[in-house]
Amino acid sequence: MKQFLLFAAALLLCACNNMNTILKSSDYSYKYEVAKQLFAEGKYNQTVQLLGGVVTPLKGTDRGEEALFLYGLSSYMARDYEAASTYLKKYYESYPRGMYVEEAHYYSGMALYKSTPEPRLDQTATYEAVTEFTEFISAYPTSRLRRDAQDRVFELQDKLIEKEYLAAKLYYDLGSYTGNGMNGNYQACITTAQNALKDYPDSKRREDFAILILKAKFDFARNSVAAKQGERYADALEEYFAFKNEYPESAFIPNAQKMAKAVPAAFRTADIQ
Repeated sequence: MKQFLLFAAALLLCACNNMNTILKSSDYSYKYEVAKQLFAEGKYNQTVQLLGGVVTPLKGTDRGEEALFLYGLSSYMARDYEAASTYLKKYYESYPRGMYVEEAHYYSGMALYKSTPEPRLDQTATYEAVTEFTEFISAYPTSRLRRDAQDRVFELQDKLIEKEYLAAKLYYDLGSYTGNGMNGNYQACITTAQNALKDYPDSKRREDFAILILKAKFDFARNSVAAKQGERYADALEEYFAFKNEYPESAFIPNAQKMAKAVPAAFRTADIQ
């Protein structure tokens, strides 16, 4: 066993020394061919190491296009998604009629997709990924990758919707206690939820946004000064009837009815069913 470990260590040392020798070589064509072989073997980190030193020298040669594409793709396979997106985008912008332009555009989107954070965090990368995939779908409507790109867009939109829902719910949960002044958080909840419904009308969260708006409007009216309560209760009751019409079987109906029936009789113009 000891002899085997010594032999394995010797092989590893030899491989490392060999890699260092290749990296120091000024023969860019040789380094490029080795990088291609390493890519074929699935050794993506080593591929990136080699290609990083040959992409610029090979620019303008017959190998420059493929070198740049492989640099971006091997970065993606090595899970360096920021570098992958940068170099794949550079590829399709530099070679708009290139051999790998379709794949470069798609994997640039995938690199951004892999970089997207959970819904509670900043979603800049998510918006960028949606844009990248949307442009890909528009540019390659018959691509074999089109359906997958479309599925990714739907998935990313769900993440953006969840971000908006969490923001609207946070405003509602804060109520009138902080920051936005009396009733400011209820107004912010309503605005955020309404904008989300406008931007994503077919969202799976549609009913959840709707009940948040309804609850926020009733609480907004209840916490308003007397002079404003009449118009705000009227708005809340209108929202209630709209909610009931759109979601007659909703599990939220009993709670919605309870809120509507709690409106002072002086502000009700119709019976609450």
